[in-house]
Amino acid sequence: MVALLLALHKRLIETEGALEAALKQKQGEQAPQPPQVAIAIEDAPQIITPASPPTRQTSEAGPSSSAPAPEVTAQVAASEQVPSLSMQNMMKELEALEVQMAELKEAKEKLAKLEEKYDKSKQNVAESTREVRALEKRIKELEKELTLDKTISEVKKILWAKIGQSITDQWQSIEAIHDQIELIKLAQFENLKARASLGNMAEITNRMIQVLNNRTGTQLAEMGIRNRIDTILLIKRVLTLRSYVQALDRKCQEMQAEVNEFVTKITALHSRGLPSLVTSARKLLSHENYAKRVNNYATNQITASSSTPEETEPPSGQNLYDKLENLFFIEHEIKHLFEVPPNYYKYTEADETLVKIQRHQLPTQEWWMGMIQTLL
Repeated sequence: MVALLLALHKRLIETEGALEAALKQKQGEQAPQPPQVAIAIEDAPQIITPASPPTRQTSEAGPSSSAPAPEVTAQVAASEQVPSLSMQNMMKELEALEVQMAELKEAKEKLAKLEEKYDKSKQNVAESTREVRALEKRIKELEKELTLDKTISEVKKILWAKIGQSITDQWQSIEAIHDQIELIKLAQFENLKARASLGNMAEITNRMIQVLNNRTGTQLAEMGIRNRIDTILLIKRVLTLRSYVQALDRKCQEMQAEVNEFVTKITALHSRGLPSLVTSARKLLSHENYAKRVNNYATNQITASSSTPEETEPPSGQNLYDKLENLFFIEHEIKHLFEVPPNYYKYTEADETLVKIQRHQLPTQEWWMGMIQTLL
């Protein structure tokens, strides 16, 4: 239709150009003719006789007569024949132009109808597309409802909320255990230093005390020992340090038993999906920061599980249990993380012993070597 319209438009322009050229040609032919001749075109051409010629020609031609001269009649006939043919061509072109305009109008009407139908079809397609998208969205929602995704997500949110509350309830005990872990590390370090300082001094201490107790005051004075009791007390510092070290070892072992039990349980919880309690530097997080870590982890887990493509069939009881087993396990174990909540009694006793070790002073190495030479 567009091609037809373009062709009709081109033809209309050509016809207009032809008409203008014909009119210009006609005006050019009529210009040299005497103005007295006028031609009217009707169903049959009529000839209008020209007016009387000027006075000079009349005087030359003699008396006027009603019959025109033969030359004038021929010119008039020729002038009548040319315009009549041009006007007939013009009429034919006009008729053809009218036909073309009618065709053009009809083509425009058809084009308008086609455009209207096309617009309606586009609207129908758009509406159908929207309906299809709405149906697809509804189908996905129904599939999620069928697979219980929404229900499972809600259950997971409830379980993670209970886990967070259980962690809050147990946080004081968790901090106590981690304080014991830090104290055990420090105590082991101080014990190593104390043992290195003692060396083999404890092995000969009793022999030195025995010698002092078996000598008289005079004998001790001859040996250069002025005060028996002060010397024995100074030697017994070795035994005191040894007793501190042994006591700290026992207390650390008791605390380590509680720590090992806690580590075993918390490791199992980590393997089931509980976020770590410590930082990359193995330091315990604050309760606020750990609560944020748990919330972020739970949100990511729920989002990932809901976006994962799964079967469209309803899940079985075993599938539901498998999806929620770890969370039920975590929630139960966190609630029963400590059979007996840890306290700071053992911590305080161990810390007290540790302070004694740090403050305890052994005899100087020079004095000790001199005493060995004197007594042994």
